[in-house]
Amino acid sequence: MSRATILITAADLAPQALALLTDYDIVYAGKTPSEDDVVALCRQHNPVAIIVRYSKVGPAAMDAAPALKVISKHGSGTDTIDKVAAKERGIEVVAAVGANAAAVAEQALALLLACAKSVPQLNERMHQGHWDKATHKSLELGGRTIGLIGLGAIGLRFAKMVDALGMRVLGFDPFAKNLPDFVQPADLETIWRESDAISLHCPLTDDNRGLLGAETLARCKRGVIVVNTARGGLIDEAALLAAVQSGQVRAAGLDSFAVEPMVAGHPFQHQPGFILSPHIGGVTSDAYVNMGLGAARNALAVLNRAATA
Repeated sequence: MSRATILITAADLAPQALALLTDYDIVYAGKTPSEDDVVALCRQHNPVAIIVRYSKVGPAAMDAAPALKVISKHGSGTDTIDKVAAKERGIEVVAAVGANAAAVAEQALALLLACAKSVPQLNERMHQGHWDKATHKSLELGGRTIGLIGLGAIGLRFAKMVDALGMRVLGFDPFAKNLPDFVQPADLETIWRESDAISLHCPLTDDNRGLLGAETLARCKRGVIVVNTARGGLIDEAALLAAVQSGQVRAAGLDSFAVEPMVAGHPFQHQPGFILSPHIGGVTSDAYVNMGLGAARNALAVLNRAATA
């Protein structure tokens, strides 16, 4: 009897995760699979599960794999999976929520501090032989207000970090309950009006696409810092560029972008006030294992349930 297949939309999976999947044949889609690649592999192997690291998974892939029961995200963001199409076909979509929370929260903190303290710029100047002590002034974060949009595992972890810096923490999340004492619930208007820094930690939906745009940025304090380790589509990139150039935004620390990977000639490149990283907030050796284990366990839970139904 032939074994069922699990498709992984990447070139690898943590060994600890693979050890849980020994009852299945594993097929890898490669380092940078396209959506067409995923469809072709679904047609060829008819997997019962897809573990999604890279690429989108849409209706064509689902229809190409009639045995498919579960699509398991290697991480927390499921915006690359067509959840409506999956539901219509009775395919479960699951995510390794919280598996990379520590890693992403630390990246957000690194970007916030880099923006406030001009770390990359001063480093570059030092390597060029300059000593800017007499002319440079950094921003002190203690006592200032930060607005967090999204209070899931990552947002709350980050909130604890910035609270430890002595910041006042405002938080907006219509789904969050039982918030810790150091997070003050606030509506978006309050966050725009009162925050010295804003950090995004929410999933991307049709409702919040372009949440930070020309209108909302104009309502923020002049000199606000913007940090995004969530999804690039939450920000209108042209509006952010204009806001940084005008000084309305002091600096932007970004780990995610509307189109990834970023290509040469992107307007943010070589622009003062932008500190950029290639969506690696969740990419640590620890998170790689945690996300792999979470994705594998979530997939197996659905498959085992289907087997006993």
